[in-house]
Amino acid sequence: MKLWTWLAAAVAVIVLALGVAFLNRSTILAMVAHSRLPHVEPNRPVTWAQGPAAPPVGQRPPNVVFILVDDLGYNDITFNGGGVANGAVPTPNIDSIGREGVNFARGYTGNATCAPSRAALMTGRYATRFGFEFTPAPVAFERMVGTESEPGAIHKPKFFKDRLADMPPGSTDASPSAVNTLSVPTSEVTIAEVLKTRGYHTLHFGKWHLGGKAGSRPEQQGFDESLGFISGAAMYLPEKDKSVVNSKQPWDAIDRFLWPNLPYAVQFNGSPMFAPKGYMTDYLTDQAIAAIKANRNQPFFIYFAPNAIHTPLQAKKEDYDALPQIQDHRLRVYGAMTRNLDANVGRILQTLKDEGLDQNTLVIFTSDNGGAGYIGLPDVNKPYRGFKSTFFEGGIHAPFFMRWPAQIPAGSRFPYPVGHVDLFSTAAGAAGAAVPNDRKIDGVDLLPYVKGVTAGRPHQTLFWRSGQYKVVLDGDWKLQSNEARSKVWLYNLAVDPTERNDLSKAEPARTRALLAMLKAQDAETAKPMWPSLLQGPIMIDRPGGQKQQAGDEYILWDN
Repeated sequence: MKLWTWLAAAVAVIVLALGVAFLNRSTILAMVAHSRLPHVEPNRPVTWAQGPAAPPVGQRPPNVVFILVDDLGYNDITFNGGGVANGAVPTPNIDSIGREGVNFARGYTGNATCAPSRAALMTGRYATRFGFEFTPAPVAFERMVGTESEPGAIHKPKFFKDRLADMPPGSTDASPSAVNTLSVPTSEVTIAEVLKTRGYHTLHFGKWHLGGKAGSRPEQQGFDESLGFISGAAMYLPEKDKSVVNSKQPWDAIDRFLWPNLPYAVQFNGSPMFAPKGYMTDYLTDQAIAAIKANRNQPFFIYFAPNAIHTPLQAKKEDYDALPQIQDHRLRVYGAMTRNLDANVGRILQTLKDEGLDQNTLVIFTSDNGGAGYIGLPDVNKPYRGFKSTFFEGGIHAPFFMRWPAQIPAGSRFPYPVGHVDLFSTAAGAAGAAVPNDRKIDGVDLLPYVKGVTAGRPHQTLFWRSGQYKVVLDGDWKLQSNEARSKVWLYNLAVDPTERNDLSKAEPARTRALLAMLKAQDAETAKPMWPSLLQGPIMIDRPGGQKQQAGDEYILWDN
């Protein structure tokens, strides 16, 4: 009898332990993830290569500065009269790029998520042309996001375990660096490589997210110098730093994954990881300023790609303290991050002026995609519907400015659709560099349109795709096809720019024609380099943290 009692007790203890472990699985997984973080060395100074001591004789091509920020929503800046917390966070420096140059009122991102958008910008091609269709993410991330839904969610995500067998070799390893094997093909030509043919010194700062296997890192894809991180996110400061204010979103699986899995670290030209000095956005800006000064006497290309304002939401205390009028803690952290980003953009612009370079520097500012719904803030993309990961306007219609005082009239406004794919040819055109002629380039040089030399629309059609979720914009007609839901939406953006009136039933012939265009575009694209491991619901009109209601509009997103 005693034996049975002991066995029963042992079973009870095991069941209790398993129950406790299940209830605390996120904490346990976080501890495991934290133990696997790569070694990070102490901060060390970066020595930038020094350009010529004197400027060249005669005219030189313009400097080019791409500022690509992360997850900035259309309504996160005050340019159009909005801004974070109804304008409580002015963004005068970002706004100045549009006011002193051209505002592309219908500027579109390359995709609704980070990496494919960056690939389009870097190559001038739809990322689907070379199979870089999905955003590279660790398998552990895909599993968590594909299995854990928000509390009370009506629509559940899916994780496709069977597709792991089709992943590229090494990409499913437990190592944090395994995800870097998911890379843009080395055969693709970047804008940095094109500009080097014209003698530009090329520099990258911040986020890369285009892969890290041999030949795919920034310093191997045309950048003379690169300081930043290969993966899709990083900490701004250590979580417990005295000068940081954090905001966590407990309902969000993405947020729960990021905090324990991200290092506070950078690399310089492939060096071992080392700690930045201070708040990440400040640090990257400090280094960009040093690089501008080092290269003031030669043409340079700077790709400044901070992780601001992507999660994890971490603000400097001094920026947070400057916004006491914002009562909501999460919104205040987000606003403080936006405030800091704007200040650092201003520091870069001021350095160009101080060095006498601003008149002959083409500055381009945009975001990789729209603001994220999972942060729980409803107005980030106002007045547009949708969030990051959706192809509704909120996911892909972004701030899109270009400033070049010597060539672009201040206060210009361009009304027709343009995209990230155009920045490749535009920068090449400004520099007088030839674009590759051995492949399809989807973008066009926008400068002749901005100057009035060429009239009309740069594009009759633009395309987006993420797995079974596909979109075409033809003229002012936009059709979205979410095949996993057997659902289409058709909007006439000329009269309905915020996508409120679905015309797919009222315009069956047009719907069929646009679906045929999507099918024809699919025939021109490559098979994805790796399969989608998750399919998740993304709400269109309701941010994360709000209870879903029956009848809420949503899409199913593949990644």
